[in-house]
Amino acid sequence: MIGSYVKTSRRNLVRNKLFSFINIFGLAVSMSVGLLVIAFIVDLRSYDDFQEKKDRTYRVITTYQELDNAPVDLASTSVKVGKKIRETIAGIQDVTILRNGFSGDAHVNETILPLDALWADNSFFKVFTFPLIEGDPATALTEPYSLVLTEKTAKKLFGDVDPLGKIVRFDTLNYTVTGIAKDVPKLSHIRFEALVSFATADALLAKKDPNFYSWENVWQNYVYIVLPENTTNGPLQASLNDLNTRENAAIKNKRFTVALQPLKEAALGRKLGNSIGPTMIPLVAWILGGLAFVIILSACFNYTNLSIARSLRRSREVGIRKINGALKSHVLGQFMVEAVIISLLALVFSFGLFLFLRTQFLALDSHISDLVSLGLSPRIILYFIGLAVLVGLAAGFFPALFFARINAIKVIKDASSMKVFQRVNMRKALIVIQYTLSLMFIATTLIGYNQYRAFISFDLGFATDNILNIRLQGNKGNVLAKELSGIPAVRDVSQSMMITSLGSMQGSRMKYTDPRDSAMVWLNKVDEHYLPVHNHKLIAGKNFTLRPKKGEESEIIVNEQVLKRFNITKRNPEEALGKLVTVDGKKLAIVGVLKDFHYGTMDQKIEPVMFHYSADEPWGYLNVKIGSTDLPGTMASIENAWRKVDKIHPLDAKFYDDQIELAYNQFSVMVKVIGFIAFLAICIASLGLFGMVVFTTETRLKEISIRKVLGASEAGLIYLLSKGFLTLLMVATLVALPATYLFFDKVVLVNFAYHQPIGLSGLLMGVVIVMFLAFLLIGSQTLKAARRNPAKILKSE
Repeated sequence: MIGSYVKTSRRNLVRNKLFSFINIFGLAVSMSVGLLVIAFIVDLRSYDDFQEKKDRTYRVITTYQELDNAPVDLASTSVKVGKKIRETIAGIQDVTILRNGFSGDAHVNETILPLDALWADNSFFKVFTFPLIEGDPATALTEPYSLVLTEKTAKKLFGDVDPLGKIVRFDTLNYTVTGIAKDVPKLSHIRFEALVSFATADALLAKKDPNFYSWENVWQNYVYIVLPENTTNGPLQASLNDLNTRENAAIKNKRFTVALQPLKEAALGRKLGNSIGPTMIPLVAWILGGLAFVIILSACFNYTNLSIARSLRRSREVGIRKINGALKSHVLGQFMVEAVIISLLALVFSFGLFLFLRTQFLALDSHISDLVSLGLSPRIILYFIGLAVLVGLAAGFFPALFFARINAIKVIKDASSMKVFQRVNMRKALIVIQYTLSLMFIATTLIGYNQYRAFISFDLGFATDNILNIRLQGNKGNVLAKELSGIPAVRDVSQSMMITSLGSMQGSRMKYTDPRDSAMVWLNKVDEHYLPVHNHKLIAGKNFTLRPKKGEESEIIVNEQVLKRFNITKRNPEEALGKLVTVDGKKLAIVGVLKDFHYGTMDQKIEPVMFHYSADEPWGYLNVKIGSTDLPGTMASIENAWRKVDKIHPLDAKFYDDQIELAYNQFSVMVKVIGFIAFLAICIASLGLFGMVVFTTETRLKEISIRKVLGASEAGLIYLLSKGFLTLLMVATLVALPATYLFFDKVVLVNFAYHQPIGLSGLLMGVVIVMFLAFLLIGSQTLKAARRNPAKILKSE
């Protein structure tokens, strides 16, 4: 029976080449997106699968809240938490404490390699499955100045020489290689080039920082716990709650609450600050899955529409089958098998499309390529086949059900008496739904693109054009500035701790006259050249003059929002000059007031900001104002100047405007993804519409011929045949545009403090595009039908 189903399906596909092509192509395009999403989600859900104790491993996370401010969720916690759990809580199999921030240049003879590492205690290899090729995992991270390298790092530093027991120098300190670990798998939320024993941090950091073991020092440390088999985390969380109560009782105005997070949620889980590795919130996976579902559903609509539309042609086939003894289940099986075969054929083409889309998707954003690899495995191939079968069953269900209910006697007697057009309303509804979704996607893409362009061209309140920001990477800014001063194209140079308006933010607590009233004020440490280079507008006071000596910083420049927040002055900014504010316990005098500018990104309101001239070295960045008609030559000269200062690290320099574009890259990526989905949606919908128009014109050829004989014009016939479809498109427009507008106005753009109003052009452009495509499809086929010779069609009547 199955063989008969397959043979009949093959014959039907060959007999109806156009409709078979539309169905196979539409399903192939839509399933390629489904394959991409499957590979993406499988990668996300496969994170840390190689960890042997993953089902029993938990990370301790922290919620930090100060006064009545909103709580901040962190993936990090304090060293004290790890020590307290180890010392006071029973029923724990293993605890390990990590710390990030170890970086420097590793020196081995003449080889110098910039290296990033984690501090890890001697329980690290008991908790995590990172096998050692050489060394003893029980002792490799016990002693101070012990160093474990990955295979790749060891190869770079030592070549083919056995590195175990060798010395690696960082600055003036020597570290002994005590282990070589296998390279960290891509799908690991913990990534490292090397591990340094936590005892080293005890020896180096704890002596300098009295708060190293403080309950409040939660910014760089990570604690992981392994529970014994067949136990739950409930008792442990209860013990952590007691620990929270005891420790927070000794703190004023702040609260640090620690909780447990399963290891499997470290990469695919809720958004946390200070994440130690790549992360993705589940909502993104759901959105991508939803978009893929909509596209696949659209292709299934095409299949359903075309199958039911062609029911008159296949009804006699079904009637004869039933008269010869076929049951409803047999007919149902025939059409379901046919749909699955079409879907499996589509899978072959969609796999080729997937391979192409995979490369493009990974190239969209460095965060995506860092997060997933989208590699193939037997499990993923099975998922692909399962998707194809599922799509085939979904697409073929309604047509199969429809044909299974056909009355064989009525069909054989008079096929035209079959009540096919009971399904007309459903077919119309499917077309309206398809085009509604297509219009919404197109409008979303256009509105999103307009917002993105507005964000990157927004007036920030200071100049960014022709400014090259060079990351100093530990070098002294004044030394590099001196080298750059000899380049004719370099107009001016300033130094800053950070680059504002890109999303990175750093703040300090500020107080004015009331010691109980403090607020977080965003901070940037700059020199006296910074304001002129960036063309910041001083509305009162003066710029910084001379660089202060260490410990003698006394001046500060603030923006208008600071004056408003602390009610320093209501009207005249000049009155604020000379006023003393307290920043992190130090009294500073306001010497200048800046016109408000954007310190953060466009989703954030303009907030209080202060500029501070610090004596600290090294600075984070050099800001170079360039005026050149030979940019490649200027960049080569800057590269040469950098090499004189730093022969190890490559030059890391980006133009400010490019950095702003990069800051909104995730928004740009989302626009591109939705734009691509919009393109697919309109292609699939148009294919379905094309098939329906072709079928409708074929079934109405005699009617068209009779109307022509009676004097109907070509224009009248085109209007007659196309008005039904155009009416459906207008209905889709009336549904899609208000829905899209409300979605952006009430849901999306409310999250952005500064955004452009939604213009009619963004909404109507999609309608124009869809109507133009639809008119071409409908008009070409109806004109072709209207120009047919009626004598040839009616000669046998």
